[in-house]
Amino acid sequence: MKKIKRLAISNRGEVAVRIIHACHELGIETVLLHSDVDKNSRAFRMVDKAICIGPASTIDSYLNIEANIQGALAAGADAIHPGFGFLSENYKFVEAVEKAGMIFIGPSAKAMKAVGDKVNCKAHAERLGLPLIPGYQGHNQSVDFLLEEAERMTFPILVKAAAGGGGRGMKLLTSRSDAKELIESAQREAQAAFGNPTVFLEKYLDRAKHIEFQVFGDSTGNVKHFFERECSVQRRHQKIVEEALSPSLTDELRRKMGEAACLLTQSVGYQGAATVEFLLQDNQFYLLEVNTRLQVEHPVTEMVLGVDLVKAQILTASGNFVFSPHQVFYPHGHSIECRVYAEDPFQGGIPSTGLLGKIEWPEGPGRRFEYGFEAGDVITSYYDPMIAKIIVWDETRLRAIEKMSRVLKDSIIFGVKTNIPYLLEIINHPEFVKGTMTTRFIEKFFAEPLKELKTNEAEQALLNELSKIKSKPTSVVFSELGMIESPFVGAWRTE
Repeated sequence: MKKIKRLAISNRGEVAVRIIHACHELGIETVLLHSDVDKNSRAFRMVDKAICIGPASTIDSYLNIEANIQGALAAGADAIHPGFGFLSENYKFVEAVEKAGMIFIGPSAKAMKAVGDKVNCKAHAERLGLPLIPGYQGHNQSVDFLLEEAERMTFPILVKAAAGGGGRGMKLLTSRSDAKELIESAQREAQAAFGNPTVFLEKYLDRAKHIEFQVFGDSTGNVKHFFERECSVQRRHQKIVEEALSPSLTDELRRKMGEAACLLTQSVGYQGAATVEFLLQDNQFYLLEVNTRLQVEHPVTEMVLGVDLVKAQILTASGNFVFSPHQVFYPHGHSIECRVYAEDPFQGGIPSTGLLGKIEWPEGPGRRFEYGFEAGDVITSYYDPMIAKIIVWDETRLRAIEKMSRVLKDSIIFGVKTNIPYLLEIINHPEFVKGTMTTRFIEKFFAEPLKELKTNEAEQALLNELSKIKSKPTSVVFSELGMIESPFVGAWRTE
């Protein structure tokens, strides 16, 4: 067993906060490896020690392997947790961490290469006899060759990054006319996001549901699954709303997909958390990819199973987490997660940057809020504009939807625009309520920006009056309203 006394977090935002909480419960000191602009963040204020590893540019900070290693060593860290995104699925980072004498919180470099690289994963899955979406996963990365392959497979085709996920480096090819440009764009995005330009092609399924299974390999390599999550609500291949369990699976499908997920990961001696993603169409499932890291949406699994995946990751890496031979997990109730972004839903989701004002989360039973920023922090244009994740749990799916709707309405965020109105429209849409949505749900029902509510004549007259008095001194405003100053400080009373 390996003792972890101090752990470095090679990430930012709400996932850094999530890891800090787990470390505090385990009595482990924390170090935040951050860029210079992330000094204004909740994680920065929570850690025991902070090390700046570079400027805002991800290439120079969060994707800089040497800077992360040197920062962790300078802080005296025993281990590094990569969170999700950035270097979390880069096997070269795993090798560098171990070469420096530290523990990587995640799978081995060997396991990561086997299933984390999307091309290698599909080749391995094919050898195991798992169902795959037709496509091209070869090593020839010539744009002209990939274009020929796409034409041979017939459009529409997805081009995807081999070294990572999250929608980065993913493009939908619908015709030859713009396919070459989109392939080149995907390769550039893959290089920028993951340091690897390799892409592959996949036939696009137009009525599919996105179902992923949370698997976990303990310190001995014994793998179990923690059931599934439904992730079909996506915009530009980026998940927005996730839930556990999926309303789409029969018991038989759940069993078969869970067995396939465990077979694939256990075959490579996987240890730690991983997500095996599938597409489901016409009751047939196909392997999509394996994410060799913690997922953004992991809280919904934790809520229905009563597990702590981050603590389990850390304990596994130190050799202290082993499943008992007859341990069985039973899900209870239903959980939904909504990602809250700083963006304008009435302008097509363009990012909204700036200083955060008052923030208030409506706490209560079955409500969980994971956030990386507080009032006074700045949302910049350098990174993903996610402010927080709102997670709810209730005994049934319909009650969980009702609770999420209430929580979204009661959440207060000043200073930037948010996608909360957009989220409310999504979770109250009949197709979402019925659970029949597919990955084309957003494209089908929310292709256009939300329409702002129009004010009636009375409301507009009131707004006009308010705009007039905004520029007047407070004493004048209260005088005009027939009020005089009270002897109590800050109070006013009517005559």
